[in-house]
Amino acid sequence: MLRGFYTAAAGMIAQQRRQEMLSNNIANTNTPGYKADQSTLRTFPSMLLERIDSNGKTPLTSAGQKQGGQLVTGVYMQEAIPNFVQGDLQESGVNTDLALVQGSVPIDKKTGKPGSLFYMVETADGGTRYTRNGHFSVDANNELVTTDGYYVLDIKGKHITVSDENFTVSGDGAILDQGRSAGTLGIALITNPMDLVKEGNGLFSPQGNQQPEAAAGNPQVAYQVKQGFVERSNVDAEQSMTEMMEAYRSFEANQKVLQAYDRSMEKAANEVGKIG
Repeated sequence: MLRGFYTAAAGMIAQQRRQEMLSNNIANTNTPGYKADQSTLRTFPSMLLERIDSNGKTPLTSAGQKQGGQLVTGVYMQEAIPNFVQGDLQESGVNTDLALVQGSVPIDKKTGKPGSLFYMVETADGGTRYTRNGHFSVDANNELVTTDGYYVLDIKGKHITVSDENFTVSGDGAILDQGRSAGTLGIALITNPMDLVKEGNGLFSPQGNQQPEAAAGNPQVAYQVKQGFVERSNVDAEQSMTEMMEAYRSFEANQKVLQAYDRSMEKAANEVGKIG
């Protein structure tokens, strides 16, 4: 009976976390470059039930009836993993908006899937992070920054300084400011984007020993930077709403099971052992 409590409660917790993930996706439908989270539900490790003889020992014979079968005690939601599919492009007409259009990239040998391209930015602590959000602007020091004030880096890892917002960017990311070169956008190739950790504000950081590679000059990498465009979020709002309704119904079903167990326990405690 108590096992039923835990199983139903585990289902409720898993669906609640799934709803939170989907709600966050929907909230970022209009966030440029946002990558939707996705996850799967898995069962807890199963237990093998075996019949014990009258002496309190588990029979060691190979007879099939000695084993009672498998028992699963609940479900949990695995970590949320971003979907790195390219989002649609939207023309903004803003000169500082730069959409990164990914072409061909190498296939990662470990996963069998293609890598992903990202802009390199510098955070307040001086660390390098990676983003697909190309909704940039020029700050008071004439440096190219993200909407959250992170510095956009060039291929040498330096800040990009321009005279004003009237600069031009070529397809390969080269910046021309009033007839002079202002550097080239730092675009990194992450061979296995599944190893990236989402930090919020559209930023990702690599984990483990993965070292991002420079996309510029790599013959296996093809990309284009489109000025005056932004990459939209790849969230499918309709699909996310449908999945939210499914998660809610599943949560409600587990809740009813939990309530049924609670009523059974109440009856067992108050009526079954009652002396007439």
